[in-house]
Amino acid sequence: MTQPAKDLLLSSGFLAFARHAGVLQAFEQTATPVAALCGTSSGALVGALWAAGLRGDKLVDLLQSHPPWRLLRPSAAPWRGLFAMTALRQFLAPHLPEQFEDLALPLAVGVVAGKRHQLISSGPLLPAVLASCAMPYVFEPVRVGQQWCQDGGAADRMGLDAWRQWRPGRQAWAHQVARTAGVDVLADTSGVTLIQTPRSGASFVSLGDFPAQVAQARTLALAVLQKG
Repeated sequence: MTQPAKDLLLSSGFLAFARHAGVLQAFEQTATPVAALCGTSSGALVGALWAAGLRGDKLVDLLQSHPPWRLLRPSAAPWRGLFAMTALRQFLAPHLPEQFEDLALPLAVGVVAGKRHQLISSGPLLPAVLASCAMPYVFEPVRVGQQWCQDGGAADRMGLDAWRQWRPGRQAWAHQVARTAGVDVLADTSGVTLIQTPRSGASFVSLGDFPAQVAQARTLALAVLQKG
């Protein structure tokens, strides 16, 4: 019997692109249906690409195609953040549609606006994804609509409570990358099946052994998914 589709939450995790890609490959391998995605920081970036139709090896190839330092540009206002998002914007733009509504799956990304955590799930997609990746003090805030936003992981790495408000009554898988920075909020996990993976070990200089990170995350996710 085909199991009903659940939502999938992807936590923040410092440059944890390989971890998220490995978990998503496990979902593809097991044909586990996903009803909607909710991602924060690296989870927002990888989740948006996946929801836009970039799957399997193509997703991995794109994510490891540039060492992080090649996407860093000095900020013209370093008191707002050391780096601008211009290069990352140019890198992602060809692979994402203009609007959330153009994605194959519903997607929400976690941001902080002011001091308040929130999910963005409609309107222009790329600014919201960039904002979700904008680590405070490291990157400049990104304007989304009428507000300046930054990495939602600074307030809530997973966003479980916000997801429940966005998708009430749903069940979910949740991929939690081990914490490097940000805030892990104690939240109700009823109806949520947790998939845990280690930190990426990546840095702005190098993403490390990307294929090995992908493979480890895929193996850990498969063990959970095959239990149902």
